[in-house]
Amino acid sequence: MSEFLLNEVCELIVDCPHTTANDEGKGFPLVRTPNIGKGRLVYDGMHRVCEDVYNKRNARAIPQENDLIFAREATAGNVALIQKGEKVCLGQRTVLIRPNQEKVNPAFLTYFLLAPKQQYNLLSTANGATVAHVNLPTIRNLKIDLPELPTQHRIASILSRYDSLIENYQKQIKLLEEAAQRLYKEWFVDLHFPGHENTKIVDGVPEGWTPSQLGQLAEFKRGKTITKKDVIDGDIPVVAGGLEPAYYCNKSNTAERVITISGSGANAGFTRMYFEKVWASDCSFVDASVTPFLHFVYCYLKDNKTTIDNMQKGAAQPHVYAKDINSLGLCIPIESILKSFEGKISKYFDSISSLQSQIRLLIEARDRLLPKLMSGEIAV
Repeated sequence: MSEFLLNEVCELIVDCPHTTANDEGKGFPLVRTPNIGKGRLVYDGMHRVCEDVYNKRNARAIPQENDLIFAREATAGNVALIQKGEKVCLGQRTVLIRPNQEKVNPAFLTYFLLAPKQQYNLLSTANGATVAHVNLPTIRNLKIDLPELPTQHRIASILSRYDSLIENYQKQIKLLEEAAQRLYKEWFVDLHFPGHENTKIVDGVPEGWTPSQLGQLAEFKRGKTITKKDVIDGDIPVVAGGLEPAYYCNKSNTAERVITISGSGANAGFTRMYFEKVWASDCSFVDASVTPFLHFVYCYLKDNKTTIDNMQKGAAQPHVYAKDINSLGLCIPIESILKSFEGKISKYFDSISSLQSQIRLLIEARDRLLPKLMSGEIAV
């Protein structure tokens, strides 16, 4: 092992522009801190910008394959390796790290920075308290112990197999979600539901269907705020305003299978299906105990994403409220159609649930192995 400062084994470590770029809905992906996962970029909720904004935000350096993007805040310490074909620009509170590949393997460096020891060194103050923000000098001057390059390659190869499997399962989930939305559109937007040939349509509404509001079919409620200092650690997600759980606790306030809609912040309106019980905090939610047509409701919400995004109220801190979600216009189909749709669509979501469980197991196995490989406890 040889000890270096991170800056000594990198070609550059540059900060992002200290400005906020608005989401333009199309164009180049803008990597904000919620989009930086543990090793990979997270495209759920990714903002998009035009070419002019892309060029301005990349004036210091253009992110390229095998660069790392580091989150300085929320969640501080996360780092993602840019893959082949990913063309992105830096959002606020991010750092671009370009490894010198003659000294360090980029994938190895990604895993190294995610290992518990380095996370502690980055995120802890001298008295042991955890920081919410990592400054640039701390990143540049991080001490790292590097094995020889061949050993780095072997370690990166072992850990990358887990991430490749995870990525494959995530692609399968995306295909299943797209298939679910296609079926929803076919039945409830194009009105090609079973028996449509013999159903009378009056003013665009099939006979027997009821023009109404979402809350009449599935009433969303506001979650109950809980802070990290008030919880006992556990494995139940606490769903707040972000794309991922804020933390985990030992109790829930929902049934299993629940739809959450983030209540405030930059991601207000973000909709997600959880296949487990959660603690709904800074979000609105509806679960399987409220409606037998939960998957229909989820597909409806995803189909109306733009409408939900436009519900945001408040300039400094955007909010999306349960009462506004419940007031969304919905033509409620007859019960036999809803039951038939649920019978078909639930199979897609059961498969998604199974894949997510496999992903969790892979992540747990990878994260157990990671510190042992980095410390040399397991030789390669």
